[in-house]
Amino acid sequence: DWEECPEEHPKKGVEWLEEAGYPEEVIRGVLAHAWDITGVEPTSLMEKVIYTIDELTGFIIAVALVRPSRSLSDLTAKSVVKKWKDKAFAKGVNREIIEKGAEMLNMPLKELIEHVIQALQPIERELGLGQA
Repeated sequence: DWEECPEEHPKKGVEWLEEAGYPEEVIRGVLAHAWDITGVEPTSLMEKVIYTIDELTGFIIAVALVRPSRSLSDLTAKSVVKKWKDKAFAKGVNREIIEKGAEMLNMPLKELIEHVIQALQPIERELGLGQA
């Protein structure tokens, strides 16, 4: 719903999910990913993961886009961490949310980045990547 109606995010998405009959845990996951707006704190593993990787996937894709290969296949966590330290890079990404989420998941940031890179690699074409 962010692309279609950012001012109503995530309320509009929740409405769509409810209308489509999605289970309560999915709806709660969507609400928890915008905890600062909705007040729904992530408590389940799914909620914590969604909260954390919503911002992190965007950051990782941004890193891939500035690489010569424009691909995730050769992207390493080390490269992502290097860009992470550059606060001017992807300024719109809230690094605090990602760090807080990594803490909630009890996972080091670099390990979390590795998992997300691996999860995104099979769908890189759908993400517009890997086509240098």
